[in-house]
Amino acid sequence: MRIFLLVYGLLFSSMTLYFIQQKTLQQSLEDGEAIYQDFCVQCHMSEGQGVPNAFPPLAKSDFLKNNLEQSLKGVKYGMRGPIKVNGKSYDGVMVAQGLDDEEVADVMNYVLSNWGNKLEAQITTAQIAKLSK
Repeated sequence: MRIFLLVYGLLFSSMTLYFIQQKTLQQSLEDGEAIYQDFCVQCHMSEGQGVPNAFPPLAKSDFLKNNLEQSLKGVKYGMRGPIKVNGKSYDGVMVAQGLDDEEVADVMNYVLSNWGNKLEAQITTAQIAKLSK
């Protein structure tokens, strides 16, 4: 009986911790907007339109939709080399911004929920933590 109670207690504690740590989508979007304003707006602009021939747009971005994992890695680790976004070629460097996994998840939830993009499923900190260069 003691073992059952111990296992039940550990399971209950683990589940409680998991649900407490999971940020709501609304909170993630609010945090992501603040991160975007601090780190991304200088290049990708206030409406995600980017700068022609310099910084690709995030608004209605086919690249984000079709290359989600590469996009997540780009925010976490930086990105360089040629990419095509909405039919236009870009060949630049995006340096890693030094964001932690939660900040990467939040800013990507924000970007994928705005400017004509569609968030399919909430990006989580655990998902970002699994990414490797």
